[in-house]
Amino acid sequence: MVNNALQSLLIAVMCGLPAQRVFAQGKAIVGENTDYTSSLNKPDRVEWFRDQGFGLFIHWSVDSQLGLSISHSLVGASNDYVDHFFNDLPKTFDPTRFDPSEWARLARLAGVRYVVFTAKHHSGFGMYATDTTPFNIMNTPFHRDITAEVLKAFREQGIAPGLYFSPDDFYWLHKNGKMLQRGVEAVQPSHNPGLLQYDSAQLKELLTHYGPIDALFFDGEATSLRQLAWKLQPNIVVTRGAMRTPEQTIPGQAFDEPWESCITMGDAWQYQPQNDHYKSGHELIRLLIETRAKGGNLLLNVGPKPNGELAIEQEERLREIAAWMFVNSEAIYSVRPWIITNEGDVWFTKKKDGSALYAIVDPATPWKIGEWKDVVLHSVKATPQTEISVLGANGEVLEYAPKVIPKTTFRMESDGLHIHTMRSQRMLDNKQWPNPIVLRITHAEPALVPPRVQTAAYQWNPSTGSYKLEGELLNMGEATSLEVGFEYRSIDGEDVHARTAPWVAMPLQNLTHPGTFSAELTGLPPAANYEFRAVVRHPLLALYGAEKTMRKSH
Repeated sequence: MVNNALQSLLIAVMCGLPAQRVFAQGKAIVGENTDYTSSLNKPDRVEWFRDQGFGLFIHWSVDSQLGLSISHSLVGASNDYVDHFFNDLPKTFDPTRFDPSEWARLARLAGVRYVVFTAKHHSGFGMYATDTTPFNIMNTPFHRDITAEVLKAFREQGIAPGLYFSPDDFYWLHKNGKMLQRGVEAVQPSHNPGLLQYDSAQLKELLTHYGPIDALFFDGEATSLRQLAWKLQPNIVVTRGAMRTPEQTIPGQAFDEPWESCITMGDAWQYQPQNDHYKSGHELIRLLIETRAKGGNLLLNVGPKPNGELAIEQEERLREIAAWMFVNSEAIYSVRPWIITNEGDVWFTKKKDGSALYAIVDPATPWKIGEWKDVVLHSVKATPQTEISVLGANGEVLEYAPKVIPKTTFRMESDGLHIHTMRSQRMLDNKQWPNPIVLRITHAEPALVPPRVQTAAYQWNPSTGSYKLEGELLNMGEATSLEVGFEYRSIDGEDVHARTAPWVAMPLQNLTHPGTFSAELTGLPPAANYEFRAVVRHPLLALYGAEKTMRKSH
């Protein structure tokens, strides 16, 4: 067993880094203790990453043959199950319809800017040609380096290559007589020098044999391994392990910093032929829009079938995204948050150079072709130089209606910017477009100052079995009174980054001045871990503070 300082020193020697430099950055990343402040991601590379906006996550491993949760079925499994998994599954893995060029062409059409492929998931199966273990793709009937072929195909389509790497390795644990599990110190690299050395050798293979890698996603303890990655490839962007990477959720607030949300098309990461419930194409487009409106990147996951093809449900959704991105991608790339994320069903992004604001209108019912709509934006002020248009449309022709000129017009009123516009392109044969329309607005200015709220501390009272939650209203914006309060949710049974439970709102209270506020939370079910956030209700939308974890003291 090694402590964190010794772990960092080991990697320092391996990487040729000054030991004192690594000790300063040697905070262990176990669970949610990720140390973002000591990231060696280069600022210009982080800016590049933020500009991309949309990535494709690919979860694929040897157990896709069974349609199981990738790797996780090994935790709590019997010895017979484990032996079958490690010894028998590789003998039948032969994805004869694997064509990464087809994946890459579809991804490019969908507007994907970078890919992240599972070189090694928690099971320890290498989807690449590694010399560190026999448990890899070269010891299967397929006998081809899948990772190399995926990266080559995506590079040829102009899509930046990225890798997923799990420091947790069930195969190594099994061979070394340790219980297969995650999230406990006994199985972390920091407490197993042999596993740390093993991981480091694998990471060195990936970062020296496969060309430049743009993005690297560590799903597990990453403190020392990321130092090795930055040493081997200084221009690499470490995502999980060096920035916020929420899983299956989007934060309630915008961040002026890099972050990336990884979300599945259905419920599962790896291909599961039964019991997977796919989101609609519209829902996925909405997730992309919301993520970009809040300053993050969306890493949308697919899971290939064991024969190497994408399931038809996944292809269909990527093609629906492709149609939308073909028209509207300028509202997704190189954008940053507006002063507020949305006004109801209208979401905002703005070009980072300030050249345009995008109002992404997502009505509850499909917008029919030839139908005029009036949109009022309370947070946007037009100037004498302002021009407004619908992305993809020329504003001059409505098919089969020569007397109609579908030009967007607008005017400023005391309550905001009033826009009169039409959807004039026939995108589908039924003349309905179920997905959002994007208005491009130039030379716009903010029309209001939004309030700001901050999530503060919490206190657990064992005698009453209650939490005291605390927040602070930092400013009122331009309001004379505002409602504030809290929301909470259980995070028991979740991966440290994953969130699936819904938020529960607590009663609101009214404030007429900036300042602190609190509320008592009682009667919770006997779960150990929760998180909460402060909220302020603006007339246009709810604004949130950061999520904070709360635990009962023992």
